[in-house]
Amino acid sequence: MPAPHASPRGSFLLRPGEWALVAAILLAIALTTIVDANHSYWFRPLESLRDIARNTALLGIFALGATVVIIAGGIDLSAGSMIALSGTICATTMLALKPAEMIGFKPVGPAAVAAGCAASLLAGFLVGTLHTWLITAVRLPPFIATLATLVGLRSLARALCESTTAALTPTKNALVNVSDPFFKAVRDNVWIPVAVFAVLAVATWLVLTRTVLGRHLQALGGNEQAARLAGIRTDNVKWFAYCFGAMTASLAGLFYVANESVAQPALQGRGHELNAIAAAVVGGCSLAGGVGTVPGTVLGAIFLRVVIDAVSKIIKTGADVYEGLIVGVVVVIAVTFAQVGQIARGGRRLLPGALGLCAIPTLALLAGAIVAMTAGPRAGLAAGLAAVVLLGMLRLWESRTAA
Repeated sequence: MPAPHASPRGSFLLRPGEWALVAAILLAIALTTIVDANHSYWFRPLESLRDIARNTALLGIFALGATVVIIAGGIDLSAGSMIALSGTICATTMLALKPAEMIGFKPVGPAAVAAGCAASLLAGFLVGTLHTWLITAVRLPPFIATLATLVGLRSLARALCESTTAALTPTKNALVNVSDPFFKAVRDNVWIPVAVFAVLAVATWLVLTRTVLGRHLQALGGNEQAARLAGIRTDNVKWFAYCFGAMTASLAGLFYVANESVAQPALQGRGHELNAIAAAVVGGCSLAGGVGTVPGTVLGAIFLRVVIDAVSKIIKTGADVYEGLIVGVVVVIAVTFAQVGQIARGGRRLLPGALGLCAIPTLALLAGAIVAMTAGPRAGLAAGLAAVVLLGMLRLWESRTAA
């Protein structure tokens, strides 16, 4: 029987950390409403909701795949490149089947669209299989295997795009325009990707909490050697995890093509693999494996997109410059808070010795620089001084408790 205050395994109840994410999302929305000079959330709530919903769905679809891989004790760095390859394969397949229609920006028909989408999902399955083979047969670490495909898949997508356009169109091109009404309908109706994300989230939740495969994924991530000794076919479980991760990225790639009306392998999905991992980690996944939930990842994706949207509304011009910085800071903060309990129980210190003394000005300068670039020099100076004071107080408290 579960403890009185514990959530039963697989229930819809949120964990304390997930409730904290809900509170953080509401707080971010409230602060943005106040600080945004245009008060977009107040005067244009439906438009803001559509933007956040669309971006959350696109991120969430392949973040669910990253979650399954991380729970299984792995990592997949290739999601962004898989998005680019998926979109390119879809567009070039339609171009190969209906070259005149694609060149003339005319409908290619349901059969060509279905073939393009099927080819993209098949590519995801094949890439997931490649990852599993490299990790289980060749014995490459997951980081190295997926780092290789992070670089290789995008290069493959660019080569495929240029060679196909060179053969089927008057000129070689680094992108393929997609104007079929099916993709236009997906772009114009924001609730299509949201519905797909919701269905995929429920299906993933059911697999992780209601099936033997879900228990095997968690056992594999918790202790692979023990899982193997218990009779679990760990290679097959890894195969599912990496194929699921790659195929969700392929699915997201189709929505990116619809959203942007073009397959552009050089830019599409660039850096998005880190956003997927960030959403999973912020949602409570442990990079050590064996720990993570679907509701946490969904909330993590919402939180990241709300924060990024808030920055774009507050900073206005050039807000995209800070997106990677924001994601990095959010991940560090989330993992740090997740480790606070273990640090306290283990008697470790966050600011030990000379390393701690050097870390204080480093962190203060970083905080001050970020605030100065976004809110002005005075605010940056105040943030830097506040960081020095707070970190100094933390070091003093750690010194006294250690003594």
